[in-house]
Amino acid sequence: MGEANRVNFYGLSLLELEEYLLRHDFKKFHAGQIFEWVYQKRMIDPEHMTNLSKCLRTFLNDTFSFSLLEIQTIHESEDQTKKYLFKLEDGHLIESVLMRHDYGNSVCVTSQVGCNMGCAFCASGLAKKVRNLSLEELVGQVVAIGTNEQIRVSHVVVMGTGEPFDNYEAIVRFIALINHDKGLAIGQRHITVSTAGIVPKIMAYANEPIRSNLAISLHAPNDQLRTRLMPINKSYPIRKILEATDYYFSKTSRRVTFEYVLLKGVNDQKEHIDQLAKLMKGRNAYVNVIPYNVVKEFAFLPTDNAQAMIFVDGLMKQGIQATLRKEQGSDIAAACGQLRRRWDSKNPDDCD
Repeated sequence: MGEANRVNFYGLSLLELEEYLLRHDFKKFHAGQIFEWVYQKRMIDPEHMTNLSKCLRTFLNDTFSFSLLEIQTIHESEDQTKKYLFKLEDGHLIESVLMRHDYGNSVCVTSQVGCNMGCAFCASGLAKKVRNLSLEELVGQVVAIGTNEQIRVSHVVVMGTGEPFDNYEAIVRFIALINHDKGLAIGQRHITVSTAGIVPKIMAYANEPIRSNLAISLHAPNDQLRTRLMPINKSYPIRKILEATDYYFSKTSRRVTFEYVLLKGVNDQKEHIDQLAKLMKGRNAYVNVIPYNVVKEFAFLPTDNAQAMIFVDGLMKQGIQATLRKEQGSDIAAACGQLRRRWDSKNPDDCD
């Protein structure tokens, strides 16, 4: 069977693989063995899966594709952050980011080719959404980076290009697969999904069995300003988002993170501190204050570090848990809001 006609292994859950094997007269327990070979031992050649019968190894070799995403370029930051540019089978390009921390290796995963959110400060929305990524393309980002670097990926953040909850079904399947103990075995508390605030999907996510971290891209403390910065606020204003996150907390008992990018003179003043503190008051919430990374197409400027610390301290003095995020990879346009499917190192700001 040609490569194009094979089933992509990374697009199957354990249950789906069990059912597939049963339909072809194999035992379902073999699915767990195969998952362990591929996800935990990084073995993608069935001939070396020594606890499987010769017949099953031949079947796997003839039926499944274990090919990893095609790496186009890798850019490395001064802080050892790496940005991967992957080429998909249809020729589209996506970016993923590897961040190294004291507590482990984290991969920032892209959920869509392009993005339709249109946030006024974010490079990712410059190229509009083309399509959602499939399960195998989501999983493939993590597996390809882990394999290429020969490391264990211990944390995943779905914060790359795209709106994860606009690709809801694939994201839920992705999280379940990378969390599975026979899959990549990444702990639920080591997985974070960030959304611009699609309220019905936040409500749905609260009822999923998975208990990953949830982050909300807020970026403004009032509707007038947030609508200016994030058009999605017209459909899902702050009040609706807070109602949804309150519901999420009631169902999961998990604290919600609110992300807040500081834009000089726009959302970083004393009145913004007070308005944001009022929104957060009484909620089991955490504010992740993020330095802005300049995008040449936009006029926004970053808040200076002194004012950023005043912003964080102002929240904390009002009883709101907040920290200033340490940015990584800004020198290679791999930091928050900078991903744009760069493809040519000689023209690093071009989109495909």
